[in-house]
Amino acid sequence: MQAAPSVPGLEHIAGLHAGLLDLARAAGQAILLIYEAARSHGPAATSTRLEDKSDGSPLTQADLAAHHIICQGLAALTPQIAVVSEEDQAGQHQARSGMFWLIDPLDGTKEFLAFNGEFTVNIALIQDGAPRFGVVYAPALDTLYWGGRAAGAFSQGPIGMRTLQVAAARGAQEAVRVVASKSHLNDATRAFIARFVHTEVVQAGSSLKFCRLAEAAADVYPRLGPTCEWDTAAAQAVLEGAGGYVFDTEGQPLRYGKADVLNPCFIAASQPFSTLPQA
Repeated sequence: MQAAPSVPGLEHIAGLHAGLLDLARAAGQAILLIYEAARSHGPAATSTRLEDKSDGSPLTQADLAAHHIICQGLAALTPQIAVVSEEDQAGQHQARSGMFWLIDPLDGTKEFLAFNGEFTVNIALIQDGAPRFGVVYAPALDTLYWGGRAAGAFSQGPIGMRTLQVAAARGAQEAVRVVASKSHLNDATRAFIARFVHTEVVQAGSSLKFCRLAEAAADVYPRLGPTCEWDTAAAQAVLEGAGGYVFDTEGQPLRYGKADVLNPCFIAASQPFSTLPQA
């Protein structure tokens, strides 16, 4: 009997990461072609929207184009590792344990449809419930982020390549830079922000919220509303690689491969949970 192929461990990520970055770029470029064509048509751009999914979120041609590119690419890079994608509902109920890829081919579809450029491609490697390595690509900004707790974190964009490190703790008189929407603050988020003496709101779309923390442009991101595992995994890996943290409101790390793909409310931060002001 032929031996089953071994599954690459984390020690192989260094050899895979160049291929993963190329794959994220390829998916991003496919998204960008549809994005630019839609933007040039103005009001007719709604033709890129195919339908609304069961949760009410929009599905576009770009979501599906990126999904196919990433799934085919990962199958070539690591045929032994299962792929779980937001755009494959059947696959979401399979192989969500041990090691698997978790992808959001187009995170920030609403940003895509609003033509604000703040949408991303997210690719994460999950092992034993934790994101070990992630790639986030913002095609409209031509900026890549990648990393993991054991790999560090990096970005590459118009100003070149950078090693990422979260900001140091803010002084008592310094404003805490909170990633939140000025127009859609819920009561729980307002109450969280009120814990700090001085605050400054930083806005960003999609998984770029995490990346703002990773590149020291923000300090804390409270997400006290619904998200799914594929929305957060890749960017969580990048943030943790830059020295940051992601935990639920009880201070426990987010877990992946759960029976329910919904995340609990969480807080992403440059500092540990114990250092944040408690209610």
